[in-house]
Amino acid sequence: MTDILLTPEGHKKLSQELEELKLVKRPEIADTLRQARALGDLRENFAYDDAKRQQAIIEGRIKDLQKILEIAKVVQKPDNADGVTAHLGSLVTLRDVDSSNERKLMLVGSFEADPLQDRISIVSPVGAAIIGKLLNETVEVQTPKGVIRYQIIAIE
Repeated sequence: MTDILLTPEGHKKLSQELEELKLVKRPEIADTLRQARALGDLRENFAYDDAKRQQAIIEGRIKDLQKILEIAKVVQKPDNADGVTAHLGSLVTLRDVDSSNERKLMLVGSFEADPLQDRISIVSPVGAAIIGKLLNETVEVQTPKGVIRYQIIAIE
């Protein structure tokens, strides 16, 4: 099994989600089940069936989060994080060499990745190309549309 790497922020976010599921969502669905049972015949009770499905989803997510948090390795920002080398947790600004468009990305582990929020996994093509690279270095990323070249113009 590959290591699950999390930033401290990612660990906190998953821990908060687990707390929410256990302390809020689980009791809510239990209440919904009680109310659905009170409606009578369970064989044709859509509210009961739906609540059971929701309960299964919540319990599955709780189990997944517990396992992730149990085995995950929280990676702290290196003490020598000098803004010169890209690492897990770095905020990296890239400039497309051909178009001069700029992007600011956070390098995170796969469980924290959210491309819509510019949180890119270090195992994605872009993340793998950037991790360990130096400020002002140019990297090439293979995409379905061809190779894109980025220059690393800032690392925070």
